[in-house]
Amino acid sequence: MAIVAKHRLWNPGCVTMDTKAALILAAGKGTRMKSDECKVLHLVAGRPMLAYVLEAVQGAGIDQITLVVGHQSNRVKEYFANSNIRYVEQQQQLGTGHAVICAKEAFDEFDGHIFILCGDTPLITESALSDFFTYHRDAGSQLTILTTIMDNPETYGRIIRDDHGDVIKIVEQRDASDPEKTVNEINTGMYLVQSKLLYKLLDRIGTDNDQGEYYLTDIVSEAVKNNINVHGYRLDDAEQMIGVNTRIELALVSEKVWDQRRQDLMLAGVTLLDPKTVYIDHKVEIGADTIVHPNVTLAGETRIGRNCVIEPGVLIKDCVIGNGVEIRLGSRLEQAAVRDYATVGPMAHLRPETEIGPKARIGNFVEVKKSTVGEGTKASHLTYLGDSEIGSNVNIGAGTITCNYDGKHKYRTIIRDKCFVGADVQLKAPIEIGEGSIIGAGSTITKDVPPRTLAVTRSKQRVYRLREDQILYKNDEDR
Repeated sequence: MAIVAKHRLWNPGCVTMDTKAALILAAGKGTRMKSDECKVLHLVAGRPMLAYVLEAVQGAGIDQITLVVGHQSNRVKEYFANSNIRYVEQQQQLGTGHAVICAKEAFDEFDGHIFILCGDTPLITESALSDFFTYHRDAGSQLTILTTIMDNPETYGRIIRDDHGDVIKIVEQRDASDPEKTVNEINTGMYLVQSKLLYKLLDRIGTDNDQGEYYLTDIVSEAVKNNINVHGYRLDDAEQMIGVNTRIELALVSEKVWDQRRQDLMLAGVTLLDPKTVYIDHKVEIGADTIVHPNVTLAGETRIGRNCVIEPGVLIKDCVIGNGVEIRLGSRLEQAAVRDYATVGPMAHLRPETEIGPKARIGNFVEVKKSTVGEGTKASHLTYLGDSEIGSNVNIGAGTITCNYDGKHKYRTIIRDKCFVGADVQLKAPIEIGEGSIIGAGSTITKDVPPRTLAVTRSKQRVYRLREDQILYKNDEDR
């Protein structure tokens, strides 16, 4: 709105109202989290809380993003290395106002409107930010506060408005009068401010407070002193404004994200037998008619096809699962691919860089690592397959082990199509078993086996009579 001429703090002139940028405050350590981890990198439903804020900002069409970082700044930059973000360092955490001051140089050439947002509010949505900007623009505002209504606002600053509905001050609980304490409209800590005005106001604030810090809220009182109308946009959905400061709030917002994912997937045709016990991360995709049993965790960027069955106690992370796949009780899969109509488990472990072919069977207590298993191949019991290439229609007997490590290097085992490997076989890599060959049970194979041959390594069985003093159990009572 217009500024009274006698103050002339800033003359808005002809500012383009559609020019916008975002400044996200993410420098704090998060002392109340009781963690060595940077607060904004704590995971909400499988990914850092800051990622949700960035996604909302980008979804609202804000391309110019500046991130104020401090504690563990290198880790934050590393995680978001592929994003188009400008970083500003806040070496000392001297308050929210100080964080914005640190970013002043980043906006020297910018003449538009800056969203000031918090990196610890992962439930904020792109539609909320878009509506916030629309209100700000349509009101012709130069300073707008994002507010909401809280049933229990005790820890928040209260929004005090005049008779015209403009904001005249933000008052903290400890400083509020009895009538002010009854106000349940609170300051969310998010603002939209014309860039030139923002730094004019920040030049006038100081550290005359209990904490000796620069409070961003002080720009409101400075604007009011200079007869600048301060608008308040009230967001109806207060849940979007939940800030994460403790592990309790971290669990709360994670549960809300998970609950929304459950609802979306069930509406899309996925059956969750006990939804509250299933944890499905933000980017997980599941096809229709798949059934997910209780106590299942689906994490990362996992994609699961149609008509699958995921039994209880399964963990799947960053995997691709085809159609008609059955993942049985208690199995763990990470960075693996399971093709159509294969079966995995119960109690199987698929480690990274593993691919299980169509209609293959990986059974109980089988571990597969950095290997390909061909179509129709079966490894049903108590087996380790590491650094292997296994063809189609192969039978792997119980207790088979690929001996892939010599203490210094890893080597590959190749088993061609239609082989039969008996029980309790050790295959010492590097080694290749030719197509159609049979490996006798109990063999230790150290050399390549030609196609369509039988390979057996066994000592001749010998039976020796024991002396009387060597017999351990002479009758059942001795056991």
